[in-house]
Amino acid sequence: MNFDFLIPIKETIIAHSVLHSAQSLGRNISIHTTQNGFPDLDQVQIAVFGVLEDRNAQDNLGCGENLDAIRKHFYQLFPGNWHTNIADLGDIQKGNSVSDTYFAVSTLTTFLLKNNIIPVIIGGSQDITYANYRAYDVLEQTVNVVSVDSKFDIGSSEDELNSRSYLSKIVMDEPTNMFNFSNIGYQTYYNSQEELDLLESLFFEAYRLGEVKDITKVEPILRDADMVSVDIGSIRQSEAPANNNCSPNGFYGEEICAISRYAGISDKVTSFGIYEYNPRHDSNNQTAHLMAQMIWYFVEGVNFRAKDYPYSTKESYQKFIVLADNDDSINFYKSDKSGRWWMEINILTNNKYKRHALIPCTYQDYLEATEQKVPERWYKAQRKLM
Repeated sequence: MNFDFLIPIKETIIAHSVLHSAQSLGRNISIHTTQNGFPDLDQVQIAVFGVLEDRNAQDNLGCGENLDAIRKHFYQLFPGNWHTNIADLGDIQKGNSVSDTYFAVSTLTTFLLKNNIIPVIIGGSQDITYANYRAYDVLEQTVNVVSVDSKFDIGSSEDELNSRSYLSKIVMDEPTNMFNFSNIGYQTYYNSQEELDLLESLFFEAYRLGEVKDITKVEPILRDADMVSVDIGSIRQSEAPANNNCSPNGFYGEEICAISRYAGISDKVTSFGIYEYNPRHDSNNQTAHLMAQMIWYFVEGVNFRAKDYPYSTKESYQKFIVLADNDDSINFYKSDKSGRWWMEINILTNNKYKRHALIPCTYQDYLEATEQKVPERWYKAQRKLM
């Protein structure tokens, strides 16, 4: 397939990586260079590429520049005990129009998804999430989207597609393949009550920053995701200053790295994006360094995937039946492999949503169900199917 829209990695970055240890990532991944050309992807499981697009960024112009600062730090890191092959495909350059850039992102992402390669997208404004989402159209499946962001980025149906309105386009534009949307880390004062009410009416999920300070609570949310979109603005300014919209509050560096690792561990996550990095506002490449570590943690997570759902049959689980007051029941399943929990929603055999039959949950959800408290995630998933 022709990927002429991809710019090879600069030779200065390659030369810099040669100075590092032979065990460093820069010396052990396949890299798209002018000299060697496009890498062979036959044995690759994860492909990194940048997007040099900022024309639809809101108050953050410059977020599609100098992604090599991230690579410089990523290449010098050491891999863990990994078995995953990684490729860096370079950067998608700006098209003649933003739509051209979206098309290039969707085309490349579709190609990678079809070849069971997980794309890791860096740089550019967060409206690139829409192009990532459209790449799933050809797979003819419903999609769960998770956004790590202080804002919902809903906008209105009349707004042009941009970094503050991409979610409304995902919800409204045909084909409508999204089954669920979850926001992790929103800050209430950045979002109107109307937006909160809209998410609630659609039975979507939103978790305030304070709710997920126990970072383990995000694991079931990410375990159910197909694609994950991270806005650098969700991280506090002191940790990641490279965003014109950053805030004094947000996730700490170790928290966003933990979230990245949970995304990698999820058996269902097939694409991961980090957006809104603006080098004009970075301090001593601090944000670039953090993003490199986020990518590292995502890759490590992929290496530790348990492959228990949706790869296993129900015979691989312990089943627990909890009876409700109305004589209905909720079936819980505990994986023999990982010890993680799921709960079952009622779906007809031929229903297009059957891949969502098991909803990730926690042991605490099971305990609450035994006390006749219906888990909120189960309730919302069930309501979507009514």
